[in-house]
Amino acid sequence: MSVSETETPDVHGAFPRLDPEQLATLRTRGTQRPAKAGEVLYREADTTCNFFVIVDGVAAIVEDLGGENERVVSVHGPRRFLGEISLLTGQAVFFSAVMREAGTVLEVPIARLRQIVAEDAALGELILRAFLERRTFHITSGAGFRIVGNRFAPDTRRLREFAARNRLPHHFIAADDDQPVVILRTEEVLRNPSNAALAREIGLLRTPPGADADAVCDLLVVGAGPGGLAASVYGASEGLDTVTFDAVAIGGQAGTSSRIENYLGFPAGLSGAELALRAEIQAEKFGARIGVPAEATGIERQDGIFVVHFGEAGSTRARTVVVATGARYRRLPVARLEAFEGVSVHYAATPAEANLCAGDPVVVVGGGNSAGQAALFLSAHVPQVRLLIRHAELHQDMSHYLAERIEQLGNIEVLLNTEVRELVGEHVLEAVVVEDNRSGQSSALPARAMFVFIGAQPHTEWVDGLVALDEKGYVPTGHDLIGRGDDGRVPTLLETSCPGIYAVGDVRSGSIKRVATAVGEGSMAVRLVFEHLEALKRRPTSPGERAPQRAQHARAN
Repeated sequence: MSVSETETPDVHGAFPRLDPEQLATLRTRGTQRPAKAGEVLYREADTTCNFFVIVDGVAAIVEDLGGENERVVSVHGPRRFLGEISLLTGQAVFFSAVMREAGTVLEVPIARLRQIVAEDAALGELILRAFLERRTFHITSGAGFRIVGNRFAPDTRRLREFAARNRLPHHFIAADDDQPVVILRTEEVLRNPSNAALAREIGLLRTPPGADADAVCDLLVVGAGPGGLAASVYGASEGLDTVTFDAVAIGGQAGTSSRIENYLGFPAGLSGAELALRAEIQAEKFGARIGVPAEATGIERQDGIFVVHFGEAGSTRARTVVVATGARYRRLPVARLEAFEGVSVHYAATPAEANLCAGDPVVVVGGGNSAGQAALFLSAHVPQVRLLIRHAELHQDMSHYLAERIEQLGNIEVLLNTEVRELVGEHVLEAVVVEDNRSGQSSALPARAMFVFIGAQPHTEWVDGLVALDEKGYVPTGHDLIGRGDDGRVPTLLETSCPGIYAVGDVRSGSIKRVATAVGEGSMAVRLVFEHLEALKRRPTSPGERAPQRAQHARAN
């Protein structure tokens, strides 16, 4: 067979072919060598593999190499490069690469690949774009590790949600056992692993909390949404020892957005997942350490050092803290909601969720930009989308450009003044009973999935007691605070009531709830962190800093 008959087509730029100039650039960074047919260039689960370009010959990307479920995922010929986003983020690779026909390969050390992505705008963008598209290709094609279990069991739903939120290539196999298993490769089976255990196996949690109990970092960022990632990038780039953790996934709530179209500098828009991955690579390039999942459960101050607790995962000590834990979508006040969550009820609209409901009618609940973007994204995958808004006007809480696009699509029906009253179905959603909040008239809408975006509540329980909160649980900063900081001075713009702790993004009282605003606040917070650290150098330690101040989860007044 010729290469043209065996190669996988270039899907959305996922498998581009390098031009001679780009290949010549890579030759200056790597080593060209012969490769025999059957040679394994790297194996599934490797964390130290290099970047390969096929100079001549043919290579195959293979899932479960040597196992009973072995299958070819893609095939590549001359001037194509191998790998996907795992190479840049430090995760274990999900597939093996095998030479299908003998030829020549160019091998580039991964450290040099990271330099290329950071320094060569054109080539770096080509590689990064291909890696991002390949991740999407693998997710939508059902490649990757396997989650086996009862689709209705809580632990199965937990693992599937974790994999989806972190954009991990995987596929689900239904079984009767309530205790799920994760099959990473033929010889490795994890039985009902915690999210953290799965993350460690695939390289997501490379620096777990408590890894070095005596170390003190300059800046601890809690939350890896746009604000937290911006603080990570700017903190690390300015030489601060920066550590960042998130409870669920890198990208935060923005990471669940299928498309962000009004972010400066991206006229064609980009997905929240792509923005998050780009920011993660950028932060780690400067030396930031980022890990998920690690959920903060409390904070205290000991001898002028902040100690943030992450439950059983341990604690991390820091001189300053940026609170970027954001806000979570509220749950609908409707009976049996929990029984459908993770199966038919979702709080994100990504390719993983779209796969679950492809071809079926769905409803989207909410009137903001997140709901609008979800409706637009899902309209390309399902025959009918009904957008339920409890207000009387589509444009009330949604950007004008987004509302106009929704009104122009024939398979999106907007139902105003409409609220969900009942979910119909035994294990899987079959219909949603809604009510017109003006007339009181009810009706049943066929739906196999419901996507909920109805406002948010802040994730601030872990700081309550050490940091003042407003009546809604958000963190006031700067002049929004009643009175002064606990050392008698007026807090700076993003500083909380506790000196050295800053709040950015959706968690902050009065925030604009926009990605660009969160990014700006994250970068600004680093400037204030510098000023605080400089002031600490000039100021003698006060007696009050020697006494631990533990957050007791009692509302601060």
